Amino acid sequence: MDRPLTPVLRALRLCLHLLMAGLLVLAAVRAHTAVGTVLAAVTGGVYAAGSLLPPVRRSQRAAAVWLGVLALSWGVLLWATPEALWIAFPLYFLQLHLLPVRWSLPAVGLTACAAILSYVGHGAALNPGVFIGPLLGAAVAVATVLGYQALYRESERRRRMVEELIATRAELAAAERHAGTLAERERLAREIHDTLAQGLSSIQLLLRAAERVLPEGSPAAGHIEEARRAAQDNLAEARRFVRALTPPDLEHGSLVGALERLCGATGPDGPRVRCSVSGTPVALPTPYEVALLRIAQSALANTVRHAAAARAEITLSFMGGSVTLDVVDDGRGFDPAAARAVRPSPEGGFGLPAMRSRAESLGGTFTVESAPGQGTAVAVSLPLPLPLAHPLPTAGADA
Repeated sequence: MDRPLTPVLRALRLCLHLLMAGLLVLAAVRAHTAVGTVLAAVTGGVYAAGSLLPPVRRSQRAAAVWLGVLALSWGVLLWATPEALWIAFPLYFLQLHLLPVRWSLPAVGLTACAAILSYVGHGAALNPGVFIGPLLGAAVAVATVLGYQALYRESERRRRMVEELIATRAELAAAERHAGTLAERERLAREIHDTLAQGLSSIQLLLRAAERVLPEGSPAAGHIEEARRAAQDNLAEARRFVRALTPPDLEHGSLVGALERLCGATGPDGPRVRCSVSGTPVALPTPYEVALLRIAQSALANTVRHAAAARAEITLSFMGGSVTLDVVDDGRGFDPAAARAVRPSPEGGFGLPAMRSRAESLGGTFTVESAPGQGTAVAVSLPLPLPLAHPLPTAGADA
């Protein structure tokens, strides 16, 4: 109940205090008796005490007790003088502001009835004004306070929405920065591998060939050996750069390790996922590892969200001149032709086109086999560059 007051509310509260003080003074002056003056002073003291006591602003129970004492003192003042009738109007606002609606509306009705009965009891002639005045004042007070409370709730709702939008915008900006950073890291890793690292590897091979054709004891042999070792050292450094720029899932291990960690990340409510490797693993270029990992992540995410599968399997196969990734589940399946006809929406639909685009950007193929009730199989095959068709030597090797 004790809310921070805005300048408008402070002004309204001051006006209410002044109105109550003015009406009490009017009642004391028009009473023409010492008893009426004393009762007006007592009512004013009760009102001032409630306005100054913090518990009245913080607790509905304390506010209800204070309003009861104030109403009792006002009732005694009504008995002494009919001029106290007008104090009912500020009392309406106090009751509506401090009490819940289920209590405040009956309290306002009782206050209006007490004002009417007091006026009639002091011998006033019965006329429509006797009833219309207090009831109209009560209706105006109810409409004003309830309307303000509705506007206040709407304002608070809009304020929370603005705060949530600001927080969401900050989160989106952070996500975009993170995504941009990852994309730039992948691009740099791909560029370094495809240009610098491949060039240094070719230089090594050429220098090695030159060493074999040089006559024994040639004065150029030492320079060629020195150049070959420099190229080898720089190739190792380039490969370290590439490893440093790989996505976080690949930073602490191989593609196989990243896939195994992915299988264990579906949670207790997800399908049981198994990862297997066939063939002889070879060192893959960073763009290949990134593409295969992202495709596996996307395919497994589709399985968890949409397939209602009990089991799934990720298979990475090395087959001489190509590497193949298969993601198979036993879920509900779907119609691939119908899925291709559906346009992407904010709720989804980007997964399959994105996976196909990744595979085709590396010259590979992407296929989906599924049918309703028969599970889904996603397969991507990437052709390997010729030097990578066989296991590569480590960075410190001599060739």
